[in-house]
Amino acid sequence: KMSEVSEVMTKADIKPKSMHRAKIWSDDVENLYRFQQAGYRDEVEYKQVKQVDEVECWPDTGFVKKLQRRDNTFYYYNRQRECEDKDVRKVKVYVY
Repeated sequence: KMSEVSEVMTKADIKPKSMHRAKIWSDDVENLYRFQQAGYRDEVEYKQVKQVDEVECWPDTGFVKKLQRRDNTFYYYNRQRECEDKDVRKVKVYVY
């Protein structure tokens, strides 16, 4: 069963209200980094484009494990942090 938020997200083509760049690393920034590497804004856009309810995550860290790009190739990610400090400021954080 999907949560109400993700149900709303998949029904409407939701666009972010604003965007800022990450300043410090966090679990959320790590996952955004992974989505953006694969060519998506964030989890919301990924679920809309790929029509999936769940994103595969590592059970212990909660980081995204696998993403399918728009050209249908897959990105596989490590269980540990991949977004280095020098890359944190490249990550775009979208506000809905």
